[in-house]
Amino acid sequence: MAVTTSTPPDTQEPAAPPEPRRQKRSAATVWLGVVAWVVGIAFFFPVFWMVLTSFKQETDAYTTTPKIIFEPTLEQYEGVFSAGVGPYLVNSVIATVFSTLLVLLLGIPAAFAVSLRPVKKTQDVLFFFISTKMLPVVAVIVPIYVVVNQIGMLDNIWTLVVLYTGMNLPIAVWMMRSFFLEVPGELLEQASIDGAPLWRTLREIVLPIISPGIFATALICVIFAWNEFFFAVNLTAANAGTMPVFLVGFITSEGLYWAQLSAAATLAALPVVIAGWVAQNKLVQGLSFGAVK
Repeated sequence: MAVTTSTPPDTQEPAAPPEPRRQKRSAATVWLGVVAWVVGIAFFFPVFWMVLTSFKQETDAYTTTPKIIFEPTLEQYEGVFSAGVGPYLVNSVIATVFSTLLVLLLGIPAAFAVSLRPVKKTQDVLFFFISTKMLPVVAVIVPIYVVVNQIGMLDNIWTLVVLYTGMNLPIAVWMMRSFFLEVPGELLEQASIDGAPLWRTLREIVLPIISPGIFATALICVIFAWNEFFFAVNLTAANAGTMPVFLVGFITSEGLYWAQLSAAATLAALPVVIAGWVAQNKLVQGLSFGAVK
C-alpha cells in the first residue's frame, strides 16, 4: 500500500523591489537632505553674522569687505549694558509674561466654548475674533493714544500688557480651538456620566491632553509680544520702553553703530531663543497635534 504524503504548497515570497528603484529613492533622500541643510544654513546665517559682528570693533564691523578674521572683544556688550539695557529688558519681560498669562486665562475658556461646547453661530464668533486682526494697527493708534492719555496710562507698562493681550488673544483662540477639536468626545461623555463638573473635566482631562498645543500657543504669543514695536514706540517714553525701543537708540544721525547694534540685538533675541529651546519638544508636539491619527 503506497503512502502518499502531501507537501505544503510553495510559499511565494514577495518580490524585492528592483535595485534601480532603491538607488533612485536613496539618491532622492540624499538630495532632499542636502537641500534641507542649505535652506537651514541660509535662514540661520543672518543670525550667525549678527552674533559674530557683536564681538567686533566698529572699525571691523563697518567695512566694505566682510572681515572674518578679527580679534574678539566684549566692548560692545559693555557699551550696551552701560547704555541702560536693564529697565528695557525688565519691561519686555513684564509685558510679555503677563500678557501671555492673560491670553491663556481668557483664551482657554473661549476656545473650549467654541469647540467642544459650541455656542450659537460658532463661525460668526470665530470670524469676529479674527476680524480684529484685519484692521491695520496704524489706523487705531490715534484713538488709542487719546484714550490712554486721558486715563493717565501713557508711558505705563500695564498699558502694553492690555494691548498685547488684545493683540494675541484672537490668534490664541483660533489655535487652541483646533487643539480642543482633537480631544475625543467619548472622554467628555464618560466624564459627564461620572458626574464630573465642566471645569473639573476641563482641568483634569482636557488640558493635560492638549498641553503641547497650549505650550505652542504660549510660545507664539511670547514671540509676538516680545517683538512688538509699534505700540511700544508710540505709547512709551522713559518709563515703559521695551527692548525694540531700546534698539532704535543705536540708530543716530551720525549713522549706524553696527557692532553695538548687533550686541544689543543679540541680547534682545536671547530670551526668546532660550524659551524656544527649552520648550522645543512641547512646541513640536503642539504644532503637529492632530496632524497624524
